[in-house]
Amino acid sequence: LLVSKDLGKHLLEVEDLLQKHGLLEADISAQTERVQALNAAALKFSELEGYQPCDPQIICNRVNHVQTCLEELGELAGKRRKELEDSRQLWAFFQEVEEAEAWIREKEQILAAKTCGRDLSSVLTLTNKHKSMLGELGSRRALLHQTMKRGEQILAKKRFSPGGIQEKMREVRLRWKKLEEVTGLHQQRLQEALNFFQFSAETDDLVAWLQDTYRIVSSDDFGHDDYSTQALLRKHRAVVEEVEKHRAAVLALRKQLALLAPEHRQGVDVQIRVVEVEQLYGEVAEVAVLRQQWLQDALAVYRMFSEVHACEVWVDEKEQWLEKMVVPEELDEVEVVQHRFESLDQEMNSVMGRILDVNQVVQQLVDGGHPSSEEVRSCQDHLNGRWNRVVELVERKKDQLSSVLKIQNYLLEC
Repeated sequence: LLVSKDLGKHLLEVEDLLQKHGLLEADISAQTERVQALNAAALKFSELEGYQPCDPQIICNRVNHVQTCLEELGELAGKRRKELEDSRQLWAFFQEVEEAEAWIREKEQILAAKTCGRDLSSVLTLTNKHKSMLGELGSRRALLHQTMKRGEQILAKKRFSPGGIQEKMREVRLRWKKLEEVTGLHQQRLQEALNFFQFSAETDDLVAWLQDTYRIVSSDDFGHDDYSTQALLRKHRAVVEEVEKHRAAVLALRKQLALLAPEHRQGVDVQIRVVEVEQLYGEVAEVAVLRQQWLQDALAVYRMFSEVHACEVWVDEKEQWLEKMVVPEELDEVEVVQHRFESLDQEMNSVMGRILDVNQVVQQLVDGGHPSSEEVRSCQDHLNGRWNRVVELVERKKDQLSSVLKIQNYLLEC
């Protein structure tokens, strides 16, 4: 049993042989105690004085022979255990290598069947799974390193033929290297797909924002009075600021496109998409400028109408006063009226300045092609006509006062 050359043909068989060898060693240990007791008892016969049933030398030789055989048996058992343990180490190494190869084959099949996703959500899911696989790869790399280290130790003992061990180590190292290359390539493809779909998602978001903004800046609501138009103008200025902030994002699309993988950036659809975004942004910016000008024009019109209304209220008041006023004939009363006309002249100079401002605003709106030019011009003509009438009334009343004063002065001189 101890000189057997059967060291097992796989790990389970070696484990079974080791278990049997352990039983044999236990048996040898038990027999050793028995042999030592028998030898001690036999040696007593070699020490007898007088009658000796057997030659003492024969007894000593037999005891020594038995002890030598027992020691040789122990040495054989130790050698057998060492060989079996080395065999177990060898088959454990082969089993670990086979497990590593099976794991590598499994991951190769997974990587070969994997796609890079069809949208951002699927790519993110695949990326997370790939990160988990990279964690597995790191753990398996450490295990494989230990396995290769045990293989080197087996080779260093020179107990087994190195050819099969070295070939197995070379094969698994090559397959592992190829697996890492494929894993790195898949990771690169996933990153490229992620960059592309993120670029597409950001572009879609930008397009959606531009479309919403275009609907806002192309609105035909310019308010119905000074207050509402000012509120719209404030909101529009905030929108214009946002449009300007998005200019950098639109300009960066070309740079982002250049950073994509060739298979993504050379696609006709994505290039057309970038051009569409740039054109849409240009339209939004252009319409935003026009709307701001239209709002400012509308605000100018409403303010002009407000100013015209204020002037016409003054004109109404003065017209009624002038038409109802009767030039007095008494000198004292004439002088009072004359003072009132002096105050009126000051008011007319102030109102005249406001009317001139209204005429200037009207001219700017007409020259700018404002859509309400006819209405504005009509309002201007109406105001100027009423102003001229007031001026005529004032001049007429002043002439009447002047005539009365001349008469009164003449009577006083007389």
